[in-house]
Amino acid sequence: MRVFVWSACFALAAAAIALLTFPPSESTGDGTPLADITMPVLSATAEKGAILFDRSCASCHGAEAAGRDGVAPPLIHKIYEPSHHGDESFQIAVARGVRAHHWPFGDMPPVDGLSREDVAKIVAFVREVQRANGIN
Repeated sequence: MRVFVWSACFALAAAAIALLTFPPSESTGDGTPLADITMPVLSATAEKGAILFDRSCASCHGAEAAGRDGVAPPLIHKIYEPSHHGDESFQIAVARGVRAHHWPFGDMPPVDGLSREDVAKIVAFVREVQRANGIN
């Protein structure tokens, strides 16, 4: 019973944080970017990750991982900072998909055609862009 109560409290707290962090707004659902992104000069690994991201992720998560209104969330957001969503969470998301839990976009399906090495490069890209935008 105690575990259930703590789990329920954690879930409510997570929902409250998500709403405060990214409050509901008038969504147009038109795929416009959800975040303003400052792009840094990328390392060689992150450059490779950017190419892989553009090929496999940008159709949903938007150019420069800025998200797309009505489609998918921005990955350049403090919800995805390393202390909340570690690098392995990206590996799991690509391999297994993700049930919606922070955003109102619905579930993310698995992404075919990416190796763990490919995802590590994509994560390097996301992390470098996050740092350039004050997300550590």
